Amino acid sequence: MNISLEYNKIKRTGFLPAFLGGGILAAVVPVVNMAFRSEIYLAQQGTPIQILLGANWQLMAMLNVLLVVSGSCLLYHTEYADNAMQKMKSLPIRESSIFFGKVILTILMSILVLTIEAGTTAFCSYHWFEIKTDFWNELCKNFGYAFLLMIPCIILSLLISEACKNMWVSLGIGVVCVFTATMLPADNFVLSLFPFATPFQMLEGTDTSQIMHYIYATVAELAFFSLAELLLIKVRRSFE
Repeated sequence: MNISLEYNKIKRTGFLPAFLGGGILAAVVPVVNMAFRSEIYLAQQGTPIQILLGANWQLMAMLNVLLVVSGSCLLYHTEYADNAMQKMKSLPIRESSIFFGKVILTILMSILVLTIEAGTTAFCSYHWFEIKTDFWNELCKNFGYAFLLMIPCIILSLLISEACKNMWVSLGIGVVCVFTATMLPADNFVLSLFPFATPFQMLEGTDTSQIMHYIYATVAELAFFSLAELLLIKVRRSFE
């Protein structure tokens, strides 16, 4: 997996600006919410992280997932434009390495987005609440958990984009999946395992056993989608 090669491919696309802009947009959600409605949240009981994420995470998560979907479409649009993918197949590079290189690149950008969001959450906590000694540990746990639950969504989005040569088809499928996820009942564990729905889950307010179930399910989904990628390559080769 050549990450530097994947990075060079996206320099002239809107991938980096999209992630930076989308990350900043999602990150300002709690800031704007607290600036205009701070009296509502200051009256609530709980830790600053619990209050802030409880009020803002659903919107922030939806923006994150939409960002992953659009970013995945951009990554594979560059491959299919002007038959670039066909040219790549003539090189001594495995198709699976191209896919997983894009996965790592998207994961790194998602980490950057979540870091920006964690920074604004810390700012809101410092400015409007009182930060306690265990605040930073709690912040890292919450956003680390959010990152883990986002990985299956990243892989599935890239898998859809790889399967569809037309960017608008993969984008349409991704958007439909995102809005389907928002309509699924959050209290139904099986339905919440839908990869586009898991990023909406929060660490706060979830018991330990259910957290572990989500972690196990995430690992299983990663293995399943990785195998699906290898199967897609073999099936596609048989029809070429």
